[in-house]
Amino acid sequence: MSIRHAYVCGLAFAGALAVAGLAPAQPVGPGPLGPGPVGPGPIGVPPSATLIAPTTIEPPTMVMAWGEQDRQDREKEAEQRERERETRIYDQGREYLDQGKYDRAIERFTDVVSMKGSRADGALYYKAWAQNKAGQRAEALATIAVLSKDYPKSRFLTQAKALEAEVRRNSGQQVRPESESDEELKLLAIAALQNSDPEKAVPLLETLLQGTASPRVKSRALFVLAQSDSTRAREVLKNIAKGNSTPDLQNRAIDYLGTQGGRESRAALAEIYSATPDIDVKRRILRAFMVAGEKDRLLSAAQSEQNADLRAEAVQQLGVMGAHEELWQLYQKETATDVKKRILQAMFVGGNSARLIDLAKTEKNPELRRTAVRNLGIMGSKRTSDALVEIYNTDKDPEIRRAVVNGLFQQGNATALVDLARKEQDPGMKKDIVSKLSVMGSKDPVVMQFMMELLSK
Repeated sequence: MSIRHAYVCGLAFAGALAVAGLAPAQPVGPGPLGPGPVGPGPIGVPPSATLIAPTTIEPPTMVMAWGEQDRQDREKEAEQRERERETRIYDQGREYLDQGKYDRAIERFTDVVSMKGSRADGALYYKAWAQNKAGQRAEALATIAVLSKDYPKSRFLTQAKALEAEVRRNSGQQVRPESESDEELKLLAIAALQNSDPEKAVPLLETLLQGTASPRVKSRALFVLAQSDSTRAREVLKNIAKGNSTPDLQNRAIDYLGTQGGRESRAALAEIYSATPDIDVKRRILRAFMVAGEKDRLLSAAQSEQNADLRAEAVQQLGVMGAHEELWQLYQKETATDVKKRILQAMFVGGNSARLIDLAKTEKNPELRRTAVRNLGIMGSKRTSDALVEIYNTDKDPEIRRAVVNGLFQQGNATALVDLARKEQDPGMKKDIVSKLSVMGSKDPVVMQFMMELLSK
C-alpha cells in the first residue's frame, strides 16, 4: 500500500467515524506538519485528519462486562493459571530427575517451594532426593527437616524418613552422584518381571514403591502393576489410588484405574470418590471417569455433588465427552443461573451449536441468553454466524444485540456487520457496529466501501 493510499484510507476511516458519531464533528485545529502515524503528513493537513486521535474506538480485546459472576470466574481462572504454573515447574523438576540433571531439578523444586502452593511438600521431598544424588547430603538432611517442620501431615513424610535414613547411612561413603547404571538395571528388571511372572513380582514392586527409588523407577513399577491381572496387583493399585502413598503416585494410580481394567476399576474409583474429602483427588477421578466413558457417574456428580467447583468439573467433562443429552437434561432441571452458565460453557466445549442456537433464541433469562450468544460468537462457523444475524434482527434486548455484534466481531465477519450497520436505525447501536468495523482494518474492501458510503452522506 502506498503512503498516499494509506493516508487517504486514514481520512476515510476518520470521516466515517465522525459521521457515525464516534468523533467530534467540529474542527480541532490544524493538523501537525511533517511525519504522521501513517507516513509523511502534507503541509496544511485538513482538520478532519486529526479526528483519528480523539475517537473512542474499542480495542480488539475489549469485551462487555458480564457481571459479578464473570468477575469471579476470571479470578478463579487466574488462580487456575497459577496452579498450572506450579504444576508445570514441578513437572520440569521431575523431568530433570529422570534425566539425572540434579542441579537443575533442585532449582526447579526450590521455585515450587517458594510458591507455597499445594505441591510445596512434594517439591521439598524431591529436592532432598536430588540433593542426596548430587552428593549434597547435609543440604538434603536440612531440606527433609524443613519438610517435617512445615508439613507435619504431608504424605511424603514416610518416604522422606526412609530417605533420611539412607542419607545418614551413606554419609562418609564415596559419592556416586548419578548411579545411572543402577537405575537402568532396575528398569530392565521391572520390564523382565512384567513379561515373565507378574504374580511373583507384585511383592517386589510394592516394596520398591514404598522405598526411595527415583520417580522414574516408581512410575514404571506402578505401570507394571496396572498391566497385571493379578488380584493382589489390583489391590495394591487401588490402595495407592486411595492415598496410601505419595500424591504423585496416587494421581497416576487414579489415571490407570480410568484407562486400565473394566467395571471393577471404575467401581473402585467411585468408592474412592465417595470416601475421600480431597477436592483435587475428586477432580482427578471425575477426569478419569471422562476417559473411561462413564457418563452416568459424571451426570450423578453433576446432579448431587455439594461442592460447586466439582459440579462444574463434572459438567465440563460431560462437555468434553460430547454428552449432549445429559447436559440438556441437567440444564432443564437446574435452577441456579451460575450453574446453567457452566452448562452452556460445556455445550460450547462439546460443539453443540444447535442447542446453543435454540437457547440463544428461546431462553427467558437475558443473562443466560447473552452467554449462549457469546459462545456462538466464539464457535465461528457459518451456521452460528447466520444464527447471530437472525437473533440480532429479531431480539429487542439492546444487550443481546450488542452481544451479537461482539460475536460477529470475534468471528471477523465484516460482511454481516456491514449489513447490520446499513439497516440499523438506532444511532447508538450503529455507533457500536461502526466502532467494531473501524478496528477490523481498512484492507477489507467491504469495510472500506461502507466507510466511503458514510462519508458520502
